[in-house]
Amino acid sequence: MTDHIFLCSIVLIIVMIILPAASSKSAIPSPGYYPSYKFKTIDFYHGYRNLWGPQHQRVDKKSLTIWLDSNTGSGFKSIQPFRSGYFSTAIKLQPGYTAGVITSFYLSNSEVHPGHHDEVDIEFLGTTPGKPYTLQTNVYIQGSGDGKIIGREMKFHLWFDPTANFHNYAILWSPKEIIFFVDDIPIRSYRKKSAYTFPLRPMWVYGSIWDASSWATEDGKYKANYQYQPFVGRYSNFKLSGCSAYARPSCRPVSASPYRSGVLSRKQFWAMRWAQRYYMVYNYCNDYKRDHSLTPECRV
Repeated sequence: MTDHIFLCSIVLIIVMIILPAASSKSAIPSPGYYPSYKFKTIDFYHGYRNLWGPQHQRVDKKSLTIWLDSNTGSGFKSIQPFRSGYFSTAIKLQPGYTAGVITSFYLSNSEVHPGHHDEVDIEFLGTTPGKPYTLQTNVYIQGSGDGKIIGREMKFHLWFDPTANFHNYAILWSPKEIIFFVDDIPIRSYRKKSAYTFPLRPMWVYGSIWDASSWATEDGKYKANYQYQPFVGRYSNFKLSGCSAYARPSCRPVSASPYRSGVLSRKQFWAMRWAQRYYMVYNYCNDYKRDHSLTPECRV
């Protein structure tokens, strides 16, 4: 009888551990913590400025519209660089034929370190009618290594239609970890394993819409078709919070979890597992065609 009770206890513990991972695809899990509500929304010009294509950019206080046509696209850039922080915006994408068009929100220092830069990307790869948008997350460290561009892509199809409404997309960059969020659900965590596999130099925050026909949609199979122009990206709810490159060394990195350390809570972790289990469509570490000697974090 004692052995039976002990066995039942063990089974119950195992079920309690596994249960969060068994959430159905349709049941969106609660992350238990909502960092997008923690940080203050700013007016666009309080944190950003136009970078290129000013004639293809319209600002209305806390919102921004940018568009691409056969003449040019448009981009914006944060006024100051950061060495860590929480950066987010709400984006609404254009429906219909958008093949070849990239709508993005990202961190980079490419203007200061051309050809040898760091970058952390949220990119929406354009699509064709009837097919879902692909959200691509990517991390570059020191640009090219030994003449090779080393991207660390993870791609997702989302659990909602990103053209129907605005949804929040965020990057948390701390000295030890990068976390990507969609509507406060963590979808990817990229941890520091060494100084060679993690961005440590200050970066600016950018957004843009541009023609990437050579690779964006099904590896370049479908190109931008300007019969459907203009291609529009709508941004709102801007948040910039963190340690600027000019802050004192004592500046403490912000957290996007309930803990000051920034470590994801158990609920956030299981929400991330759910997103990756049901909606991740590509992981560079699982791509056997890649040379993983260039991505040593995949072997950990």
